[in-house]
Amino acid sequence: MKKYSILHKILFFINSVFAALLLLSYALPFISPKTIPILSVLSLFVPLLMIVNGCFFVYWLIKLHKNILVSLLVLVIGWFTTSPLIKFSNKEVILNNDLKVMSYNVRLFNHYRHEEEITTEQKIYEFINNEDPDVIAIQEFYNSELLDIRLPHKYIKTKSDKDKFGLAIYSKHPIVNTGSLNFEHSANNTIFADIAVNTDTIRVYNVHLESLKINPKKENFGEKNSERLLKRLENGFVKQVDQVELILQHEYAWKNKKIICGDFNNTAYSWAYKQLADDKKDAFIECGIGLGKSFRYIYPVRIDFMLTDTEATINQFKTYSDIEFSDHYPIMTRLHW
Repeated sequence: MKKYSILHKILFFINSVFAALLLLSYALPFISPKTIPILSVLSLFVPLLMIVNGCFFVYWLIKLHKNILVSLLVLVIGWFTTSPLIKFSNKEVILNNDLKVMSYNVRLFNHYRHEEEITTEQKIYEFINNEDPDVIAIQEFYNSELLDIRLPHKYIKTKSDKDKFGLAIYSKHPIVNTGSLNFEHSANNTIFADIAVNTDTIRVYNVHLESLKINPKKENFGEKNSERLLKRLENGFVKQVDQVELILQHEYAWKNKKIICGDFNNTAYSWAYKQLADDKKDAFIECGIGLGKSFRYIYPVRIDFMLTDTEATINQFKTYSDIEFSDHYPIMTRLHW
């Protein structure tokens, strides 16, 4: 009995630490990364903290122990105050006048052979063409000689005239205006295209916030490299602040219909997401199902988003979790105004 009691004390201490971290994370969307950069790193681990606390809840429930209240209380607070980790039901309505919008970080169409399959590039084109979106926003675009996306209108913005790397927006409908926000001191960027759909003009922002360069296959979490990793993450989050503020300033001037989508390189529990999603609809929250995992990481991480103004009606949201041609999964929504 004594050993059993000690084990419970150790587990309860660990449980309390994870519960406290999760509780602290609920404040992160309200704290600019420039204020306490190291604290922002915690936003990446919120899904993991939720899962761990869920496991402790189940454990104490099985034991019928009062310690269940710790994780239960923190999880209940999160249920009412943060973006959901999991959606149990989804809405799916298909209308002929829906606008099908896809967002996909294609990781340069496998230009650097991250995937061993040599036909990955052609398979990405085939997937996009078969899904037949009306609009697609592509991050980590590469202007390949094999490029075969069969949409008639496009806006491609590379980092320089000589570069082949950048962002792209393709559309079935005419593009009447385009532009680039030109992030300073960054390989990332945000572009936009004004698309004429019937009598409407819809602005589509293709967002790619500062990359954190996390690779679970290569990261060495030893002491020295961990310090370097944390410093890189801090710098990335701070850069994201300036990039988000630039997007918001630009977006504020557009009073018509809009879609903001792309790879935010941050989770739904971050300051960056809260700023961009404020007064907008998140297509996953409106119509998604499951975990919404959009990045191939060791635990569920949703860093690719589809946001619209509140006047839009979102009828469907899908994460293509079976498409593993990149380190991101493509996402698509059907919507109309």
